[in-house]
Amino acid sequence: MSDQPHILVVDDDRRIRDLTARFLSEQGFNVVTANDAADARDKMKSLAFDLLVLDIMMPGENGLELTTSLRAVSNRIGTSLSVRSETEDRIAGLETGADDYLTKPFSFAELLARVEALLRRADGSAAEPQVTRLTVGDLEIDLLARSVARQGRALPIGGREFNLLEFLARHAGQVVTRTMMLEKIWNYHFDPGSNVVDVHIGRLRRKLEEGFDAPILHTVRGAGYRLSLDA
Repeated sequence: MSDQPHILVVDDDRRIRDLTARFLSEQGFNVVTANDAADARDKMKSLAFDLLVLDIMMPGENGLELTTSLRAVSNRIGTSLSVRSETEDRIAGLETGADDYLTKPFSFAELLARVEALLRRADGSAAEPQVTRLTVGDLEIDLLARSVARQGRALPIGGREFNLLEFLARHAGQVVTRTMMLEKIWNYHFDPGSNVVDVHIGRLRRKLEEGFDAPILHTVRGAGYRLSLDA
């Protein structure tokens, strides 16, 4: 049996279910699908899943009810919910014991980031040494001193820009979406229609790249941003 995580994708919309499953399979995960809560329970009788990706709005037992009943049995199942955009749904999803949520429509880049984060969280249940320094290429970030240097040159980065850079560095090489940054850095659980992320990214990019030959903060059109020396 493969050592790759097993993921159960539950959605009554066949198109979304198949596209999600195909994408996660292409990322190397072992993926099984179910079209409703009852089908999901049958699949869980024969396989142990590391992660469930559930839709809330399903006929019969919905995603919230399924999550509640699963949590009553085990706290070891990481559950990512894809939900409608109403804030009430998101709060309800988290209160049932879900570890995270996504808002439909979601990008596959964000789905992958959330899935990987949940799986890392599950694997990291044992105590790990605290990370105090992050390195991305020739960029060094001291988390304790809250200082940044590139090629040994100190860069004047502080406040929200430092928090934003730390978040990007912890996901170095991965696409980080605007939604993820809004939620983590500004604690917005919805898109307020402002350009706050783009403004801070622009300022941060100038500080990171002016006077250096290679770009390090890349825009991934239609998806988000990536911190990496690779183009």
